[in-house]
Amino acid sequence: MKKRTFLKVSSSLLAAAPLTSFRDFALQEKLKNWAGNLVYSTTNIQYPTSVEQVQSLVKKSDKIKALGSRHCFNNIADSKFAFIGMEKMNKVVSLDKTAGTVTIEGGMNYGQLCPYLETNGFALHNLASLPHISVAGACTTATHGSGVKNGNLSTSVKALEFVVADGSLHRLNEKDDADKFMGAVVGLGAIGIITKITLAVQPSFTMRQYVFENLPLSQLSENFIKIMSAGHSVSLFTDWQKNSINEVWVKLRSDEKFDGGSEFFGAKPATKNVHPIIELSAENCTEQMGVPGVWYERLPHFKMGFTPSSGKELQAEYFVPAKNAVDAMMAIQRMGKQIGPHLFISEIRTIASDKLWLSPANNEDMVAIHFTWKQDWPAVSKLLPQIESELAPYNVKPHWGKLFTLPKSTLAARYPAMQNFSNLVKEYDPAGKFVNDFLKNNVL
Repeated sequence: MKKRTFLKVSSSLLAAAPLTSFRDFALQEKLKNWAGNLVYSTTNIQYPTSVEQVQSLVKKSDKIKALGSRHCFNNIADSKFAFIGMEKMNKVVSLDKTAGTVTIEGGMNYGQLCPYLETNGFALHNLASLPHISVAGACTTATHGSGVKNGNLSTSVKALEFVVADGSLHRLNEKDDADKFMGAVVGLGAIGIITKITLAVQPSFTMRQYVFENLPLSQLSENFIKIMSAGHSVSLFTDWQKNSINEVWVKLRSDEKFDGGSEFFGAKPATKNVHPIIELSAENCTEQMGVPGVWYERLPHFKMGFTPSSGKELQAEYFVPAKNAVDAMMAIQRMGKQIGPHLFISEIRTIASDKLWLSPANNEDMVAIHFTWKQDWPAVSKLLPQIESELAPYNVKPHWGKLFTLPKSTLAARYPAMQNFSNLVKEYDPAGKFVNDFLKNNVL
């Protein structure tokens, strides 16, 4: 560590509350996101263990951002000034069995929450493909699972507690706070630091999962909704190189009837567990072949106890209206030769409409087209504008936490509530304490 850096770090520590040791602080000097494609812009990070400590840090900071599980691929959570790392605030606050809600601290991830819920006889409506992501981070970026009747993960939020720019504590709930709540849930880190979040839960359920291989593209035109409605959650995996979808993952609740051993719209049942990238080992993937298991061991694609890869990848994801899904997929299929050399795999999922202002599924059922790229940003950066251009006729929207190049003016046109959101941010953060380059360049 250079002398100047040492003095700067030491001064910050002496001025701050004793929330972390010097050793912990120094180890974070080159903090990166999960994929390693982003190096965060400051080493100034504190790890509070209480709401009061969060309030103190926010109040005395000119600029600050919350940092969760660092699974975003862009700079949405970055700061040049200071971070609050939420990972030590990871406890369940309460479980209201009568109301069907659970309240947790703002740093808890799904891998920590799900076993607790199952032990108490409850479940969440859906999960993303990875269980390792933070709940608050997933909700504030409208991250999702799949299912024609399933809203994104944000739709399970019933209440938020957050610290605003002056250090005061605010609470919003779905029942009493109307528009403010709908604006704040997918808040992109702009509203404040989420200290507690309340989610709707439901009685626990068991599931089973089947995989089918080589679904003919010809089946999509007439049967897309039938295919995507075949289970509680359905995912299509493709590399855009053939006239077929590589794999179809069908996740079913135990009360849903389904013959996993039969041909599925021309696709053949897999004869063993498989990885979304067929060449890779399925060891870390959730159990398939119709083997029953609890909900949180089937809804994700990867097991709770394993990190699915080293993260050396890039991700982009685009949302189009469900009514345009097949046309949008065919547009990408035509780019197969350009995309192939740079792609690991694509995943197609459905998301039900909601009322959240900055949710990509606001007021319309959507289909998400996800790209897991090889970590070659120069190549990917050239492909993304081409993909966005192909999807432009369908008013494409990007995932807020993944890579995209769509300009701010385009995003504003596709989110009618964008100005309302900007006004809400100014109410809680008039001087822009939580505003970073991402928010300036894309939202506010």
